[in-house]
Amino acid sequence: MGVASRRKVEEFILAGRVKINGVVASLGDKCDADKDFILLDDKPIKMKEKKVYYLLNKPKGYISSVKDERGRKTVVKLLPQNIRIYPVGRLDYDTEGLLLLTNDGELTNFLIHPKFEIKKTYVAKVKGNLTDDKLKTLREGVTLTDGKTAPAEVEVLESGDFFKVKLTIHEGRNREIRRMFEALGCDVIALKRIKFANLDLSGVAKGKYRELTKDEVKSLYALQTKNNGNRRGRGGNDGGDNGG
Repeated sequence: MGVASRRKVEEFILAGRVKINGVVASLGDKCDADKDFILLDDKPIKMKEKKVYYLLNKPKGYISSVKDERGRKTVVKLLPQNIRIYPVGRLDYDTEGLLLLTNDGELTNFLIHPKFEIKKTYVAKVKGNLTDDKLKTLREGVTLTDGKTAPAEVEVLESGDFFKVKLTIHEGRNREIRRMFEALGCDVIALKRIKFANLDLSGVAKGKYRELTKDEVKSLYALQTKNNGNRRGRGGNDGGDNGG
């Protein structure tokens, strides 16, 4: 349970400092950490929660939340129900694509804090006249009611009756991409996040999920170390991850 070494805990037990369900424990006693009430020096001991990391290909029609007061479906319902997890940032109800879920608060705080500029890539299906000047504005920053956006990386994948555009941003303002196009007189018909930091949706069908590998988790923490160095001495505004 992460309290101390086995030898040290044996000393605690021999000294009468450990109780199981109110009874002083003896060496060799057995208990169930999930059911029995264990105390050290009359203070409850809790099992250390195992850190878990999931990559979900979120479909439309789900709220990026643990629960919803309006009774809408939440993304946690798509994952195993025997663990406590929460989304890393948000994707809107009508936005689909890559969403991380975990119980690792330290990693979550890093990934969603705007000062670390974690990149997120989206593919948007856009209706409207998306001119070269409007593309230039996206690349230089779009003026919204809450200020000018940071420059986006923009690539037009298809054009015609609709435009299919790939954008990479690092901010996390509410409905940011949709509002960027709205400010340019265009409507986003469909939006999907295809990449988050160094992770993508390879091999994960819509509505499905997979666990991150140990190397992928390490690579995310490595970004924290790297970005701490890059951003040292530079400030950032508080915010979250809700680019969709």
